[in-house]
Amino acid sequence: MLQITTGNPSWLCGGSSMKRLVVAVGWGVTCVVLASPLFGGEEPLTWNARAKKVFCVAFSPDGTSLASATNDKSAKIWDAATGQEMLTLKGRVGQFYSVAFSPDGKRLASGGGDFQKKGGVVSVWDVVSGRETLTLKGHFNSVTSVAFSPDEKLLASASKDQTVKVWDAATGLERFTLQGHFSYVTSVAFSPDGKSLASASEDRTVKVWDVTSGQERLTLKGQSKFVLSVAYRPDGKQLASAGKDELVRLSDAASGQELLTFKGHTGSVTSVAFSSDGTRLASASGDKTVKIWDATSGRETLTLKGHSGSVMSVTFSPDGNRLASAGQDGTVKVWDVTPRP
Repeated sequence: MLQITTGNPSWLCGGSSMKRLVVAVGWGVTCVVLASPLFGGEEPLTWNARAKKVFCVAFSPDGTSLASATNDKSAKIWDAATGQEMLTLKGRVGQFYSVAFSPDGKRLASGGGDFQKKGGVVSVWDVVSGRETLTLKGHFNSVTSVAFSPDEKLLASASKDQTVKVWDAATGLERFTLQGHFSYVTSVAFSPDGKSLASASEDRTVKVWDVTSGQERLTLKGQSKFVLSVAYRPDGKQLASAGKDELVRLSDAASGQELLTFKGHTGSVTSVAFSSDGTRLASASGDKTVKIWDATSGRETLTLKGHSGSVMSVTFSPDGNRLASAGQDGTVKVWDVTPRP
């Protein structure tokens, strides 16, 4: 794939087939944009996130923007169609590990920490002005994952201090500290109805919590190694989880019973995400690939290759036609994954 980097904005057109338009949008950002529709996982857009590592990416609810969390003490918001940087959010932490848009798209939550100071911070930002509107402190180690509740009233954070905290998203007041994990908590996800919260941990378990009472409802066991990511299916009936054992598991969200195991990766699975209709499940891996699976049968439908390092995060666009991935090669990629007829 041809890539061009320039110090000034310029437009170039290359290739007689005209299947791709190469765009250097300027100031070190390199993009590749489709000039005609492509399907089946072709890579329409790539840009350098100006950091050595990108830990997390998240689409805005309207699909027009992408947020990224990096190791350069910042989070960034990008135009999802062009890769142009729209906003840089500078925090007071060493690294940003996680970002999440509020359901109305007006706020962005970020989580991170400073390894040397061993403190974790959750910040809430206005996505128009870039102003930090809330700073939530209370974790004693880095914050690894953040998530808004569907009604936007709550904000959950996972931390290396082995706890999950639930905050009032309007005031920043702490509602609960959820204790029960015995190692780093790596991922959190609210159920679609907002009544439950799932957390994944390096203690090899996934826990489901009651959001109203803060009580533990369920513990999913069976993972042989660290669990690194958890996600609810959009109907709320199932949970996907994955981790160091190179597998993706689909479990019943009410009973914890394992329903399916997705096999195919040859490295740790770092991130999982469902399409908005729940028919597809994406997974990112240390094997430098992203895979898309049929969420009902467990069949692998697509493998996306292009990253030169471990892929750390994956997320579907709200319409399910694009998939964003990011990783340790410092790039963000947006793939066309429009389902074939």
